[in-house]
Amino acid sequence: MTEAAMGGYRLLENARLDARNTFGVSARAPLLVEVADAAALPELFGYALLRDEPVLVLGGGSNLLFAGDPPGAVLALGGQRIRMLEDDGERAIVRADAGVEWHALVLWTLGHGLAGLENLALIPGTVGAAPIQNIGAYGVEVRERIHAVEAFERAAGTLRRLSAADCAFAYRDSLFKHAPERFVVTAVEFALSRTPALRLDYAGLGAELAAMGADAPRPSLVAEAVCRIRRRKLPDPAVLGNAGSFFKNPIVPAAQAQVLQAEHPSLPAFGGGDAALRKLSAAWLIEACGWKGHREGDAGIAASHALVLVNHGHASGAQLLDLARRIAASVHARFGVALEPEPRIIGAHW
Repeated sequence: MTEAAMGGYRLLENARLDARNTFGVSARAPLLVEVADAAALPELFGYALLRDEPVLVLGGGSNLLFAGDPPGAVLALGGQRIRMLEDDGERAIVRADAGVEWHALVLWTLGHGLAGLENLALIPGTVGAAPIQNIGAYGVEVRERIHAVEAFERAAGTLRRLSAADCAFAYRDSLFKHAPERFVVTAVEFALSRTPALRLDYAGLGAELAAMGADAPRPSLVAEAVCRIRRRKLPDPAVLGNAGSFFKNPIVPAAQAQVLQAEHPSLPAFGGGDAALRKLSAAWLIEACGWKGHREGDAGIAASHALVLVNHGHASGAQLLDLARRIAASVHARFGVALEPEPRIIGAHW
């Protein structure tokens, strides 16, 4: 690997990416560009290597699977600044650079007396990845808290500020996910409150708070409860390679959900964002097909959660992808429901 340092960024040729993805699978980038200051992006994308070739923007590597090497350069934003843009004593706008660790931002907001992100505690990854995937957990999606997204538009060579309405957010989806070669998210602004409107109705959250003796929950206690649940259910990527939930909960017509629940009364179903739709539990479907805890060499499914694909040591991304495809095929064959992956797949197609 060779490297060169420039103003605001560093170039590394033939760079290993094993430690830059939470699955811990082997991959190499022909060029890795580490960007300390987003102001360097116009200069960088003026180079033909970035302007004319595919570029993968890599955050914490927690929402992708390298089924092969990336075909072009990899860009990693490292900005770490968090600051308050507005604060009227009731509502505040917080701006965080894309390189900030997501959980660190959640703790920062709680430490400053701000509510809104507590249900999203301990989600791995960076701030820049949050709007791309429209991350969500325990009844909250990040789009509900986003005020605006700052992004570098490659074709124009300029930074743009997009309102939440401009971002085309949907379930685990956004404008940025559909146009990965168009934008590079550089910072996100969040609208938060000093008067908590706690969201506690998600299954298991109230029970966890009760077990903690939290009779009068506050945002920091909700975050602690979320962390406790996540640590019990989801393996630590530092110990067992994974990208969290690998499959989205499928959204199906309400009539189909009713038929499935009549046949399988224990199948959980939730609101699908529309009266005509229902969201089914992908974990239940996968477990019902017998995959929970399954292992083939070093590729497997977590024993604690059927949604989590894991790398027990030396599984390749291609092996994990093959396993995921067979899981989805078995669910479709038994229930007629199509599963889709949450992580972005690099080097192959789903």
